[in-house]
Amino acid sequence: MVLLSQLTAWLSLSLLASAGTGGNEGVLHSEIGRLNNQSLLWGPYRPNLYFGVRPRVPNGIAAALSWVKVDNYVDVQGNVRYTCEQNEDMAGYGWEEYDTRKGGVQTIHDAKNQIDMTTMFVKVPGGAHGGSWAARIKGQPRDDAPEDLKTTVIFYLVTEGLDETIDVAEGTPTGFDEDVTFTGTSKDLGGYKFVVTKGKGFHPTSDHPASAQRDLEKTVVHSETVPFHHLWQAKKLFFQALQAGVNEIIKEYGPDTAPPSVAGKVFEGPFEFDVLFSSESAGKDITSEDLSREIQLTTEAFNDRFKEIFAPKAPFNTERYGKFGKSMLSNLAGGIGYFYGQHLVDRSDAPEYEEENEGFWEGTAEARGRRQEQAEGPYELFSSIPSRPFFPRGFLWDEGFHLLPIIDWDTDLALEIVKSWYNLMDEDGWIAREQILGDEARSKVPAEFQVQYPHYANPPTLYLVLEAFLDKLQKSNGSQATGKERLSAGDFLQTAYIDNPELGLEYLRNLYPLLRRQYSWFKKTQFGDLKEYDREAYSKKEAYRWRGRSIQHCLTSGLDDYPRPQPPHPGELHVDLLSWMGMMARTLAKVADIVGLPEDVQEYNKALDGISHNLVDLHWSEADGCFCDATIDDFEEHALVCHKGYISLFPFLLGLLEPDDAKLGKVLDLLGDENELFSPHGIRSLSKRSEFYGTDENYWRSPVWININYLALTQLRDYALRPGPYTAKSRDLFNRLRQNLVDTVYKSWEETGFAWEQYNPETGAGQRTQHFTGWTSLVVKMMAMDELKDSGSSHARDEL
Repeated sequence: MVLLSQLTAWLSLSLLASAGTGGNEGVLHSEIGRLNNQSLLWGPYRPNLYFGVRPRVPNGIAAALSWVKVDNYVDVQGNVRYTCEQNEDMAGYGWEEYDTRKGGVQTIHDAKNQIDMTTMFVKVPGGAHGGSWAARIKGQPRDDAPEDLKTTVIFYLVTEGLDETIDVAEGTPTGFDEDVTFTGTSKDLGGYKFVVTKGKGFHPTSDHPASAQRDLEKTVVHSETVPFHHLWQAKKLFFQALQAGVNEIIKEYGPDTAPPSVAGKVFEGPFEFDVLFSSESAGKDITSEDLSREIQLTTEAFNDRFKEIFAPKAPFNTERYGKFGKSMLSNLAGGIGYFYGQHLVDRSDAPEYEEENEGFWEGTAEARGRRQEQAEGPYELFSSIPSRPFFPRGFLWDEGFHLLPIIDWDTDLALEIVKSWYNLMDEDGWIAREQILGDEARSKVPAEFQVQYPHYANPPTLYLVLEAFLDKLQKSNGSQATGKERLSAGDFLQTAYIDNPELGLEYLRNLYPLLRRQYSWFKKTQFGDLKEYDREAYSKKEAYRWRGRSIQHCLTSGLDDYPRPQPPHPGELHVDLLSWMGMMARTLAKVADIVGLPEDVQEYNKALDGISHNLVDLHWSEADGCFCDATIDDFEEHALVCHKGYISLFPFLLGLLEPDDAKLGKVLDLLGDENELFSPHGIRSLSKRSEFYGTDENYWRSPVWININYLALTQLRDYALRPGPYTAKSRDLFNRLRQNLVDTVYKSWEETGFAWEQYNPETGAGQRTQHFTGWTSLVVKMMAMDELKDSGSSHARDEL
């Protein structure tokens, strides 16, 4: 059935591709968009839950899993699993294999409830509403569990829209003996059938008099109508519904002698059951037999594709690193979510937000304290997230890094996510740096961070993804795989924008006006002052300053507490932002060239030339041998403030230095100095010699961050493969840094069961946020890089 669906879609695409060469690119683009929407409609797009499935529509139906060990009612109230949380006595959890278009397998090692839960999820194409899907839920008691471990499993089914209907087949007063079947209709999903099977496993028995009202072998269904804005609070609603009965039983029998919980399905020992969603338009109901077959096919397809794209290279080409790499990629893709709702924006345009006066940070704090925000939207976003338990929402600065592995795995998916982000842009060119859409998302965010400000920027990392896409287009050179080759490789939608260059060009033509608008917004809102302080520089236009500074933080830069000039000054200039602007100009020049806008190409190249010169004129310290932020001193003169670390590396990190530039040699010396930045676990965020090393919050003041290390690694590889005086040094640093980074992330993952937000530069231990499978997943690309043996070898160049 799956192969037939793929074949039909491929033949449709082939016909359209032929038509596209005759000038019908718009038709091809529209058809691919339709097929993408179908392929990506359903998924575990509620990544803040251990397992939550929903479609990519604002109001439809959503499903979620919950469970708890039950010996008494006290456990029910204290240990229910539903939302992913930190420090919840988990021995690790996450997707072992996952493909956004097909499905995958996730295991949750719940030490507190003494059970390992496995969720196997698959999608089956067909019909007009995104096809059908199914999940197999398995529970296996852990080694330390009692033989009679009792587990209650609750599966939630929520209808969100006014036009949605759902009915359940009639059961007995005490529950359902066999499968439970729901039927319903939805505005966006049509008719559907939802079946929860009886499953396999033993059920507890009880002679307790309070159990007489309930047969524990049956499945209980409870339904309730609640206000729309409460729907996401399923766990709370469940307890409210259960509370009255629980209180009465505990009152009569006491908490220690109360019977097992009576909610959902109750199992004793291991168990298994299926959840089957069948779209009416597909014409055939999905069965447990279909699910078993699709699980096997999905696993085989995932493993084959992983070997093709991300197979770890020496010295990481072993089974254990392969398992690790699959987990990292799968959890990155499994962290993709669909978000819908309003966000809070302060568009008061308060004069303090201009940040023109000394002491401006006090004025901006006062302006923010006036709370002039308004709710805007609703908006929708399709995005990967940094961390399921702690950051289950979209972050603009993180997303570009997230998409670098994803664009290799599924180019079309990455472009779909990029498009979703740019659909959020306002008329000025601003995209909120943190997407907190709706009440559920806001429940995870402290109040002081909920409001977004349309003059605050964030590093434009999506341009890194666009550069990767342009590189793929160039390498494809207009060559299209045959239908047979595409079918054998998997779903053609993963590379449709590469296999059909006219489709890729159409995508860039549609996106380009938004890219240009965003670039103009940066220039208008984040400009740095050159004229007021009579600074000498090659270009009088190319200087920039992050708005949103305080004494301790520059949150908008993404490097929160990294040391900056003190006190903050309206004449400050930031070398990292100037570097980002250079990268933007370089990328836009390439896009403008490929879509045929030569005058725009000239404009961007002129800006890039000015930025390249001004990086030296405004930010290079010959005495310190590095790039530095700048400020205005007590004599109203331009002054450099050098805090050696990630900030010092940005012109190098974003590829703005020529391979024969002597400044590159000094940057490499700094990067490779073990008393400064180089550690056994990666490049430190701040020099070990700095007076600020490891101080205060110590967020970006010593730890190793994988995203910045990845940028360094790719640049080292690039310089190692280009002729120049620093080829050998780049090659040596590349090999050692790659080894250190992979070993560090792998060892911590093996010991703790988690990827982490950052890593200790002295011990390599994972720190801060656990299950940080956002940009830390870049390690999968690091392992897939070849070790460099000889910088002059054409063979090495070809492999990379």
